[in-house]
Amino acid sequence: MSRRGRGSADERVPREGPLSVDQPRRRWTLGPDPLAGDEQPTLQSAINELRKVPPTRMIVTALILVWAILFARYSWEAPVDLPVFGKTIPISTDAERALFDFREVTGENQRKVAQDNRIILIPYTQDTLKATQQRSPLSRTMLSRALANIDRMGAKAIGIDILIDQPQPDDGLLLATLKNMRTPVKLAYATRATAGPEVEQWQQQFMTRWFAQLHGTQVQPASVRFEPDTDNVLRRWPSLPPGLATFLPMAVTGARRDFSYQGSIEFRLPSNGERPVFASMPIDLFADQATAPILAGQVKGRIVLIGGDFPDLDQFETPETRVLANSPTMSGLEAHATMAAQLLDQRLPSSAGPVALWALAILVVLCGAFTAMLDVRPWVVAFVIVGQLAFFGFAPFYYEWHGIDTYGLPAFGWLGGWGLAYAATGAAVRAAGSEQRRYAQSALGKYLPRDIAAQILRDPKKLSLTGEKRSIYTLFTDIEGFTGLSHKLTPDRVASLLNAYLDGMCDIVLDQGGTIDKFVGDAVVAFWGAPIAHEDDADHAATALLAMNRFTLEFSRQHSEDGIELGRTRVGLHYGESVVGNFGGEGRISYTALGDAMNAAARLEGANKYLKTVALISEEARSRTTIDCFRPMGRIVLSGRDTPIVVWEPAPDFDPKLREELVRLWNAFDAGDRSALDAIEQICLTQDNDAALAAFACRLREAGPGGAFKLKEK
Repeated sequence: MSRRGRGSADERVPREGPLSVDQPRRRWTLGPDPLAGDEQPTLQSAINELRKVPPTRMIVTALILVWAILFARYSWEAPVDLPVFGKTIPISTDAERALFDFREVTGENQRKVAQDNRIILIPYTQDTLKATQQRSPLSRTMLSRALANIDRMGAKAIGIDILIDQPQPDDGLLLATLKNMRTPVKLAYATRATAGPEVEQWQQQFMTRWFAQLHGTQVQPASVRFEPDTDNVLRRWPSLPPGLATFLPMAVTGARRDFSYQGSIEFRLPSNGERPVFASMPIDLFADQATAPILAGQVKGRIVLIGGDFPDLDQFETPETRVLANSPTMSGLEAHATMAAQLLDQRLPSSAGPVALWALAILVVLCGAFTAMLDVRPWVVAFVIVGQLAFFGFAPFYYEWHGIDTYGLPAFGWLGGWGLAYAATGAAVRAAGSEQRRYAQSALGKYLPRDIAAQILRDPKKLSLTGEKRSIYTLFTDIEGFTGLSHKLTPDRVASLLNAYLDGMCDIVLDQGGTIDKFVGDAVVAFWGAPIAHEDDADHAATALLAMNRFTLEFSRQHSEDGIELGRTRVGLHYGESVVGNFGGEGRISYTALGDAMNAAARLEGANKYLKTVALISEEARSRTTIDCFRPMGRIVLSGRDTPIVVWEPAPDFDPKLREELVRLWNAFDAGDRSALDAIEQICLTQDNDAALAAFACRLREAGPGGAFKLKEK
């Protein structure tokens, strides 16, 4: 490139280079990620981010999101039977039950109450079995006597949680008593269809014949079928399959036949530990003619429930036993009483319907997905995550405490679905970001060494985006006469030739850890020491200088055509202070270096033409490198500068001993020994074709000891 085409050195360090990167105008600070945009996150930006995800990963992500929705909806139990597990989902179902139990125990429905005077329990106990010497079936004689006495006491209704499913010698006595009952009696009944193997066909036939004999009396069948969860914990009311008798608690409380409720059971605690929620007296007392009349006041106007209360039979765990240590299990008889009281109190909270559960599941997953796509400060993301998890975790407790039935509400499913959505979407976004990161690293790698590019991507703060004063090694190159040569070649040939040349020069800079500042036509501007400095930057810069000399000679030999020869590449290398950072204007910035060091390197490159050299390195740069292959070219004053500068020429092929002698003689002459100049001229006579060495001797004679040769042109 001709000197006229280049202009002044100040013009060679433009504020905005040809390869500047288009970026939105921004106000740079050290706080936020300087490589991130300052756009506010929007739905459209999130969709745009997702569009960058590879199709295969997008499909996988979509499938996981669907799975997350299903999990957030069906974490209590699967909608279909699973192999081995049935409808139970490992871990998830147990977690949902545990959370529900905790909500039940801590909820308002667990308020302590006084003893319920509407219901009384009359159970068979272990003492009863001992007295009757009969365990299974229970003594029907005792039941008959107790019923006859209770009937005279004015009970409101009687529920019997005992299956009469096999013949006994005292059946006649019990049958006669039941036919004579004036009090409504609801007697336990079961079918094979609902009880399964617990009821044989012959037992059901016996019960059917038994109730046929009681047709037209106060005795009616009632279902005593519970539906405990697979962990044997009673949590909800049972379903009522077609053909099954009315559920016992509904029957004794007079509920309508079409009444149905499948919500959770609301257990209560006694306000007085000495007095349970329901009074309980053993059936022995009511079967004894001597004690029964005394207890008439305990029965009148109450619902009487008769059944077994044995520690090893018909016992159920409740949420209380799962949460509170040393809490006793509950007998089936007391469970019936609990549900009857709940029905009498109309404590029948409604639950979220299928539509609401689906909507909530989708909402939870969308929240997790969009949270993963947020591109904001980390503390904002953390606040959003904690806020969402707290909301979705606390919401079921809030609902429970405010009268909404949360059995079946997927609290764990919400958290799990949110987590799945967050993880899957986050992975997809990271995949897109990884693609962008690889692209960014590849792009940075065209101007920076790959290790430095990787460090900047990991820690963008290492890239100063405001401008800072740094001591750097600056290098300028230029092809001698390239402007004139370009007029002789076709545009395609100029482009291919220049691209091949710049590609080789860039490889040298990057291989030696340098930063490519810009290209100005055929000129390459590079520096070492920014954005990240290394201790061996001087050696790398000097090595690059030598490599460029070798490369350009070989490149010129390979690409010179008939009558057309590629000119020499001149190089200047200097060490000094510059302001390094991003500079630019509206919509365009460029990472570059400005200042005296850049100007000095540019003028050193131009000084090669007058010193008959190909490359020059300043004393400031040479003194910091361990490479020893430079010969002195004297002290010069660069155009536009007042301070002299000592310069050296790389001469790796020059005789090392002769180079050492030349350095010694130059130092002696510079110290005032004029005879040293004669010795230098003698060396010049032995180097017939060394124009740079001859010019060096001429400048010394003109400048004199300690003097400097002043260049009048750039």
